[in-house]
Amino acid sequence: MNFENILTTSENGIATVTINRPTKLNALNKATIQELHMAFEALEKDEKVRAIILTGSENKAFVAGADISEFADFSVSEGAELAAKGQASLFDFVENLKTPVIAAVNGFALGGGLELAMACHFRIASDNAKMGLPEVSLGVIPGYGGTQRLPQLVGKGKAMELIMTAGMLSAEEAKTAGLVNHVVPQAELLELANSIAQKIMRNSPLAIGKAIEAINANFKDGVDGYAIEIKNFGESFGTEDFKEGTGAFLEKRKPVFTGK
Repeated sequence: MNFENILTTSENGIATVTINRPTKLNALNKATIQELHMAFEALEKDEKVRAIILTGSENKAFVAGADISEFADFSVSEGAELAAKGQASLFDFVENLKTPVIAAVNGFALGGGLELAMACHFRIASDNAKMGLPEVSLGVIPGYGGTQRLPQLVGKGKAMELIMTAGMLSAEEAKTAGLVNHVVPQAELLELANSIAQKIMRNSPLAIGKAIEAINANFKDGVDGYAIEIKNFGESFGTEDFKEGTGAFLEKRKPVFTGK
């Protein structure tokens, strides 16, 4: 599948999606959001892909924000539609994928860029990364889930401060706040992402998908996360992966999971 604004590669079960608009610091426009949706949708259906790494091209930006030129003259209804469509087609879509998505934040992750990183299942960052939600400095608020996901990750008070001040966190500050899991030199970022992906791939893809669903359920209004956990735990007993995993443990060998 060929794209204009992103690059995709896949090797040994690990797919890498690279946002490739370096002259725009990889800013998200509507076309890029649509291409990302299409790429993630295809990768989710590919049984050979067991983990996905999302990053930005070159070394300045993961995603420096949304492409402001596209919506600077929008009306109230157009603004609401922009947020609703973006959340549904990309941000919520990524969060609910059963294939793990690792955000490898390789530079600026601002506005929609940080919102995209937060939609991934977890984040690692290069030591030059800067992260923030500066939307209020433009007279608007985060619209791609930032007001919801940032408090989940760093707590309400810290999120309030970051959003109200339009401030940025360094990579180390983001790690301390719980926004990213690891910080490494930029030259080591994709190596670390691949290393973590390889560890993920040793485990049952079916169980990982069920775990993602159960974890996400805790943050959804009107959903009983404990009930989802019980349901998914029980369903695991009917899978080939469960039989293989428990059998391999009892036989003292490494399991070979098929995702069935």
